[in-house]
Amino acid sequence: MRNDRQNVIVEKTVAFSLAIIKYCEVLEHDRKYVIANQLLKSGTSIGANVFESQNAESKADFIHKMKIAAKEACETKYWLILCEKSEGYRFEEQLRNDLEVILRILSKIISSLKR
Repeated sequence: MRNDRQNVIVEKTVAFSLAIIKYCEVLEHDRKYVIANQLLKSGTSIGANVFESQNAESKADFIHKMKIAAKEACETKYWLILCEKSEGYRFEEQLRNDLEVILRILSKIISSLKR
């Protein structure tokens, strides 16, 4: 990793991935398998791409991986919106709040590095 000290985006995306795993287990328990599977994939992919970016081969590679993480975050937001608006689905507002923070951080990282 680039920095052995505190890395906010890595910490937030790992914590988010763990929360998504728990939430998807709840959805699976409620037999909402399709959404649980989609949400698990996109929600954990955010952190996987951020984590992978820490060993990027170049600035361009780093930006590319952060952009992929941002795209996965947008997809995750979509699935969470479906959960929120669908009848019979449990919804956890904190997940969407945490995701909004992650999206803002990713956006700031990407825009500041593109200069």
